Amino acid sequence: MTRALSLRICGILALCAFLIAEPALAQPRDLPLLFDARERIARPDLTGLARLRFLTTVDFPPFNFIDQSGKLSGFHVDLAREICRELEIEDKCQIQAVTYAELIPALEQGQGEAVVAGIAVRPELRQRFAFSRAFMQMPARFAVNTKAEDPVANVAGLEGKPVGVLSGTTHEAMLKAFFPKVEPKTFPDRDAMLSALRQGSVAAVFSDGMQLSFWVSASVAGGCCALLDGAYFSQHFLGEGLTIMNRKAEPALTQAIDHALLALSRSGRLDEIYLRYFPNGIY
Repeated sequence: MTRALSLRICGILALCAFLIAEPALAQPRDLPLLFDARERIARPDLTGLARLRFLTTVDFPPFNFIDQSGKLSGFHVDLAREICRELEIEDKCQIQAVTYAELIPALEQGQGEAVVAGIAVRPELRQRFAFSRAFMQMPARFAVNTKAEDPVANVAGLEGKPVGVLSGTTHEAMLKAFFPKVEPKTFPDRDAMLSALRQGSVAAVFSDGMQLSFWVSASVAGGCCALLDGAYFSQHFLGEGLTIMNRKAEPALTQAIDHALLALSRSGRLDEIYLRYFPNGIY
């Protein structure tokens, strides 16, 4: 697991069942719905809101990064803009980047009103801050070598075979809990694990779905590999998902962000942003 995921994260019915006992599956391409279509979240009165400054970073692509023109870009950046548009407060909105270490102090010191940067929702942070509803989950996926002599076609075909996973990570624990019939083969780092998959010394690897999605389509993979069908979720192992954090003393802002996220999900605009930065899908 990378620093970004290990520090930051880490259909409706599918994502309601984040049980440790069994993994929940999402559809292959679509962004899974995290809001009930029948749900209603009232938009609070924001006339007293002087400004809404979203704090993010520049080192978590494709969520936030500096593009070729030198502009702050990414999924989180576009999402923040859409939230402001939905709440009809575009003239009050700003997006500014700080280092990851500065995010929480900047929010506490009033240098911003909300953080959209993939900070993992932890119990100690819930005591200090408010969090929006999750707008995206990070799944775990299997990748296999499609050029192997006996390529694996589905997860059932992995029974009794070595599956690469990073040592000491939540993905290792999740693999052992969800798939006890596979043979975990641990690796100290991601490059070693993916090299073993390319060389065929493991039947598959089990890791973060976003990273694997980009890797299998990149030139470094050499067209060797592909993702198996199935995206696996677990709140216990992978956390609550991506949220927006703000100060507890501003419950109206939390509700307003939830209202906007629900509206974006229902209208399909959240899905549009997702496909903009994940054109091949990670689910």
